[in-house]
Order: sequence, then C-alpha cells, then structure tokens
Amino acid sequence: MIKFIVLAVAAFVLWKLFTGDQKKKGEQTEKQREQQIKAGEMVKDPICGTYVKKDSDIRVRNGEKVECFCSYECRDKYIKQLESEQDK
Repeated sequence: MIKFIVLAVAAFVLWKLFTGDQKKKGEQTEKQREQQIKAGEMVKDPICGTYVKKDSDIRVRNGEKVECFCSYECRDKYIKQLESEQDK
C-alpha cells in the first residue's frame, strides 16, 4: 500500500514538472513572438491576420508594397481580391 502511495506521489510530481515546463516554454515563445512583432520582424497576413516573418517565402508584390502570407491559401485569396478590384 505504501509503495502505491509513493508511486502515485512521484507520478503526480513528474506530471506537475512536465506540465509546468510546457507552460513556461509556451510563455517564452509568446514573449519572443511579441518582441518580433514590436521590432518589425513579423508582419500581419492581410487575409487571416496571422503574424508571419517579414522574410516569409510566400509573398506578393502589389505596386511598391510587398505582402507576406502564412499560407498559399491566403495568398490565393488575396490575389483573387486584387483581380476582382481590378475588374471593377
């Protein structure tokens, strides 16, 4: 019976350490993301609003402005919007 209690307590302590570590890593990642946004290293996707790195591979040039996208789907939606605006 005592072995079971010790094992249960040890499992609980390990679980708390593991979940606490994940929470700490998540907070650090969020802080880094916020710092990148403030520093201008990340820009907002014009379609979905997700922040992506400024040097993203998925980009579209619209005149002098270069838009960065999180996915090809968002890029395609943006291109369709541009085409529909030009048709008017």
